[in-house]
Order: sequence, then structure tokens, then C-alpha cells
Amino acid sequence: MRAALAPGVRLLRAVPRDSRYRGLTLVLTFLSYTSYHLSRKPISIVKSQLHLNCSALGTNPHNDSNSTTWCSWAPFDQDNYKELFGALDNAFLVAYAIGMFISGIFGERLPLRYYLSGGMLLSGIFTALFGFGYFLNIHVLWYYIIVQVCNGLAQTTGWPSVVACVGNWFGKGKRGLIMGIWNSHTSVGNILGSLIAGAWVSSEWGLSFIVPGIIIAAVGIVCFFFLVEHPEDVGCNPPLQHDASDEKDPEGVTSEDRSSTDPKEPAEELEAISFLGALRIPGVVEFSLCLLFAKLVSYTFLYWLPLYIVNVAHFGAKEAGDLSTLFDVGGILGGIFAGLISDYTGGRATTCCVMLVVAAPMLFLYNHVGQNGIGTSIAMLIVCGALVNGPYALITTAVSADLGTHESLKGNARALSTVTAIIDGTGSVGAALGPLLAGLISPTGWNNVFYMLIAADVLACLLLARVVVKEVRAWYGCMARKRG
Repeated sequence: MRAALAPGVRLLRAVPRDSRYRGLTLVLTFLSYTSYHLSRKPISIVKSQLHLNCSALGTNPHNDSNSTTWCSWAPFDQDNYKELFGALDNAFLVAYAIGMFISGIFGERLPLRYYLSGGMLLSGIFTALFGFGYFLNIHVLWYYIIVQVCNGLAQTTGWPSVVACVGNWFGKGKRGLIMGIWNSHTSVGNILGSLIAGAWVSSEWGLSFIVPGIIIAAVGIVCFFFLVEHPEDVGCNPPLQHDASDEKDPEGVTSEDRSSTDPKEPAEELEAISFLGALRIPGVVEFSLCLLFAKLVSYTFLYWLPLYIVNVAHFGAKEAGDLSTLFDVGGILGGIFAGLISDYTGGRATTCCVMLVVAAPMLFLYNHVGQNGIGTSIAMLIVCGALVNGPYALITTAVSADLGTHESLKGNARALSTVTAIIDGTGSVGAALGPLLAGLISPTGWNNVFYMLIAADVLACLLLARVVVKEVRAWYGCMARKRG
């Protein structure tokens, strides 16, 4: 007697074909960008191990020196170690910011699957090369700087590719919530990166880089074999991109679209949008500049929070790394909350602005009372993470996808990578400035670093003022029409 069909297979058959491929795209892109952030996090965990206070270990056993940094890793054993750490951060972030503006243009013109997979393999190599500095006993600053620059350029392949893939598969209706949940990959990657790096930071810190390098390369190989860029490639219907199309076709595509999406008859290739053309899309400039300051705050926490906890709360390197993951836990909650609220209200800019306004006083409170007890520290880190990373997550995901499929493009979907790259590239300028300013300001006191972060939050909010006013006027107009 033939056995009944396996329950798992029956479940898969019950799921519509389009939904199966959408789920596969979400999972693969989620894992991809999780691994990107996982490979960026080790440097912030390892910093406190590269420069140690060795007084607890006694005098130098090799030359009886009274130096308190004899056990530190040269060249980071000098008094200017914070400036050197800032140089490492900026080597990566400046290269990332510059490369991002170019990356989106390549992303529109090359197969995304090849572009993403190749970038992940290169990122894995350069991440591992930083760790090999430990095993090869390399103490030359320029080696680490060059590796960081190359890694920064390689990692620009990630964000435009994954956002374009998700934008190709998902319409505008629930994009904020879906991409808010999906964007938790950033925080999940940071958390996993902290835990993996922390496992070896006190013993063989080179493995804190080599293991994440292997992971991102492996995920890149998986994406090469399984990622589907466009619904049309597998005979699925493209998503509904604009609400106005609802009246024309409830399925989200017109009869002309359906005929062009037939696998036997490939759709006509539209010309990719130019850089200046993408800048003319309403809202791109405002959200790009807002992200510059929002990302400045987020990346300052990403690169300097563990060291801040070590210096202020006097935790060990591993404990500080573990505690810093709570900021990313808050980021997951903030991204989902921002996406849900913006879907419900239709106000992406207003949602960002409100969260940024509330974030400023919370940052002030965290600096002044956040270390008064472990419970207070945990609560404040989660709240600050949600308020800081919520707007950042919303702008880099749902807002980028909305603008990349804006109705002014008249159906040309080949703007997603370019628009995403412009927005995230501008934000990456802030990501480079934040850690640099933190390295320069922190010797004058951590209070001044937090004042800088608060000022950046306020500026990010002000830059969205015009878009917020436009959204509020639209709400009032809608309410007036309903009353009439």
C-alpha cells in the first residue's frame, strides 16, 4: 500500500506558488544581509582587546617594563589608540559611502544574483584577512586600513541588491510591516556578530573575524544557487506597486502586464534610471539627508557602544559586547513598530520624525542614568535602540522601495537599486562621520559624544519637516473629503 503524502509536502502544495517564491526571497535576502552585518560587528568587540590595561597582569615578563599596555596589540598600544580605532572605522565607512553611490548603478545593470553572491564572497575574504593579522603577527597599521577599505567597497554590493530583490517581489500595501520585520536582519546580524566575536575575543581574537568571514561567504554561495531576482523569471505575477492600480486590476497587473510576464514572452527591458533622474524623484533628497544624521547616531553606537560600556560601567570586553546586543534587540522592535505605524497612517516621514524627537531626550537620559544599575541599563538600551534604529530601518527599507517604484517613474522598476544606493550612500556618509567624531570627541568626555548624537537626531528630524507638512496636509484633505 502506498503511503500518504508527507505532511510537509502537503503543506507546501497548499501554499500558492507566488507565496512560496516570495517566502524564499525573504529568507535568502534576510540571511544575506544578516551575514553582512554579522561580519561588520567584530571590530567593535575586538577594540577593547587590542588596547588593554595590563597593570592587573603585572610587569612585562620580557623586559620588566612598567608600561600598562605591554599586553596590548601594536600599533594600538599607544596613547592615541582611540584615534587609530577611528581611522579603522572610517577606512571601512568612507569606502562604503563612496562605493555605495556607484554600487546602485552597477546593480541596475548587472544580474543581482551574480552581483550579490560575488560581493559576499569578497566580503568574506577581506573580513577573514583582518583576522589573519593576529595569526600572522602583523602590527602594521596600513595592513588593517587597506583590508578595511577593500571590505567597505565589497560590502556595498549588499544593500542595493537585497532591497531591489524584495521590492521586485512585494507591493506597496503592507511593505512597511513586511520590510520592518525583514529589516531585523540588521540587528540580528549585529547580535550574532557580537556573540560570535565575543566567543574568541579574549583568547584568539583573529577567529572573531575569520569565522564571520566564512559564514558570509557560505551564505553567498547559497544565494548564487537559489535566489530568484524577478517574479517573471519563474512565471509569477509582479506585485501591485501603486494603490491607484487597484481600480484597474484587483490582481495587481493589467492584461498587458500579464501577457508580458509570460515566461515564453520576456518583458521588454526598460532603460535604467540615471543618477540625476533618481535625485529628481520627490522625497529622495529629504530622506537621504535625514538618513545621513540618523545613521550617524546608529553607527556611532554600533562601533563605540561596547567601548563606552567598558570605560563607564567597567565591564569586561565579552560582557560589554553581550550587553551591547540589547541595543540591537531594541532596533528589531523599533523597525517593526515603525513599519506597522507607517502602514496604518500612511505617513512614513511623520513616523520617522516622531521617533527621532523622542530619541533625543532618551539619549540624554541613558548617558546620565543608564549605568545606575543593570536593570536600568538593559531597559534604556532597548528603548534607545528602538528609537534610534526605527527611523533608520524604515528609511532604508520601505521608504527606499516606495521611492524606487514611485508613480512618477511610470512603471519603470529599474530605479530600485539606484534610489536605494543614493539614500543609503548618503546615510553612509553619516555612518562614517559618527565614529570619526566619536573618536575625536571622546577624549574630552563621553558627555560631549552624546551631545553630538542628540544634535544629529534633531537635525535629522528638521530635514523631514517639508515632507511631514505635506503628509499632514494630505491627512486633513482626506478628512475634509470624508466629511463632505
